[in-house]
Order: sequence, then C-alpha cells, then structure tokens
Amino acid sequence: MLWEKKGTHNTEATAEAAMQRAEQLGIKNIVVASNSGSTAALFLEKGFKVICVTHHSGFKNPGENELDPAIRQQLQERGAHVLTTTHLLAGVDRALRLQWGGIYPAEIIAASLRMFGQGVKVCVEICGMALDAGLIPYGEEIVAVAGSGRGADTACAVLPAHSNHFFETVVKEIICMPREK
Repeated sequence: MLWEKKGTHNTEATAEAAMQRAEQLGIKNIVVASNSGSTAALFLEKGFKVICVTHHSGFKNPGENELDPAIRQQLQERGAHVLTTTHLLAGVDRALRLQWGGIYPAEIIAASLRMFGQGVKVCVEICGMALDAGLIPYGEEIVAVAGSGRGADTACAVLPAHSNHFFETVVKEIICMPREK
C-alpha cells in the first residue's frame, strides 16, 4: 500500500493497515516509533504486545527526553513497554561525524535504508533495538511502525536480528509506506 505523500495524516490508516496485516500473519508484537506516545496509543487494547520506542534522551536537548513522563506512565499502565535507548544506526558513529566530519558504517547503512524512506529505516532500527532490549522474542516476525517525522506512515513485517548480527535482519514485507521520500 502506498500513500501519495508522507506525514502525520497517514497515521491512522497506517495503524489500521499494520494491525490488519499483523492479524492476518498471526503476529502479536508491534514495535512503534513514538516520541509523544500518541502513535503507540493507537495499538493498545487491540490484543497486541506494544513496544513504544522513543528518541534517546538528549536527542533534542542534553539531558531531556521528549516523551512526557506522565504519558510514559500512562502507556505503561495500559500495558505498553516503553524503550528509550541509543539509536541502533546512530550512537557513536553520529558523534564521530558531528565531531570530525565524514561518514561511518552505521550511517552508510542508515542512508541505504532511507532509499526506501525514513520510515523503513526506522522500522528496521527500532525492531533491532527492541530485540536487543529483550522486549520482543528472538526468532519471531514482528510488525514495526514508524514515520517520516511525526506520526506514522510506514509499517513493515520484519524478522529482526540482534545488533551484533544486524545483517541477518529480514524485511519480510513493506505493508505500507509513502511514495514521496
């Protein structure tokens, strides 16, 4: 399924497409990129195990996390796991680029995945992060949901691998994504 334009206006349709496909495939785990918590909340109470992956602390401002602590608590009380950790395809490589310039392996991987769109890159990234954190089972296909900024416009069925075996990750399906990159 292709959306004509990227952006938040696709969030509800993306969530519906992701949940419908997860049900068809018998997938119980949905990993969602969400910095405000609103996208993750769309998947709660639908029978899925929801893992909400936020930006790492300090992403925008040193020492700060974008997810309001009250929203984090509400998501957790409603059954979601909230993961805030270093981004799989950034981390130290980004620090090297910002300090000394150049491009490094993780950023090359990220740029390559972005050829399919920012959302596909984030889907691959967040499912690896969730697997490394032990929040999803190893060896099981999951549905990952992400966007091109705020909201969601991309969903993929992914068989994730741990970060130390990153290239064993398999994107089984792109459920939906924007045609515009």
